[in-house]
Amino acid sequence: MSRVTTMQVGKLRVHALEAGIQHLDGGAMFGVVPKPLWEKRIAPDGRNRIRLAMRTLLIEHDDGLVLVDSGLGNKETQKFLDIYGIENAGADGRTALEDAIAELGHKPEDVKVVVSTHLHFDHAGGNTFIAPDDAERRVQPTFPNARYVAHRREYAYAAHANERTTASYFPHNYAPLIESGQMQMIDGPAGTIVPGVRVMVTPGHTPWHMAVLLESAGEGLLFPADTVPTAHHLPLPWIMGYDVEPLRTLESKRALYYRGMAEGWRVIFEHDADTVGGRMVSGEKGTELAERMGAPAVRGEG
Repeated sequence: MSRVTTMQVGKLRVHALEAGIQHLDGGAMFGVVPKPLWEKRIAPDGRNRIRLAMRTLLIEHDDGLVLVDSGLGNKETQKFLDIYGIENAGADGRTALEDAIAELGHKPEDVKVVVSTHLHFDHAGGNTFIAPDDAERRVQPTFPNARYVAHRREYAYAAHANERTTASYFPHNYAPLIESGQMQMIDGPAGTIVPGVRVMVTPGHTPWHMAVLLESAGEGLLFPADTVPTAHHLPLPWIMGYDVEPLRTLESKRALYYRGMAEGWRVIFEHDADTVGGRMVSGEKGTELAERMGAPAVRGEG
């Protein structure tokens, strides 16, 4: 099965990469939305978990390959993989992310920039890896020639996690990058990674969570990460229970929708196992999805 969905955004060639599957509690994923409502859209398993993608973006840019988020990686224990129903094994002891990159004819060494929308384990876990033949299990950068980009305040928030947030942040996903000198910290509410690729702070899921916006030749593509994790979360009040500041999530979504619909942005969902993305449009019940792109498994590619 293909792990890649390719699209053109102006002059940018963009690939949505399927970096694996995880299963998280449906109640936590939908917060205060009653179960009879959300389970009509996505059915839970016997442990109340729902199937979720770990989708990343690979952007072909004149300045080199840019990767946005990196999935889970290969460092976690079997117990962890069982709890979260992780399905991300790849070839040669690596992960589905490396397989997807290889499908496009590239290697991890070819990636020049890695952007972390935030540092939770399912978004930044693939930043580092353990070589399968390394008996000492040393953690090293997955993309040895890349500069890694994260928000300085997000890193500080991760480094000073509390009882509520510590389960989402694993230092082995980012501390080695500080040590290697590959981590670039950005400040402020927005910034340009390379021309046409911008990050914007969208507080709510975490206080310094970022969305990524691609703009080229009059076209726009939004990667909202966990601000809008699935197409089911498009309604403004459908917000994850994982969000530490849910009312700020609501306002972040409102701001993205206002501009996105005015400018005709497409959107890519990081966690929707069935829908890669589409175009945001105004409907009878608020923001809706048009021009839907199904995930590779849904499209029947293989």
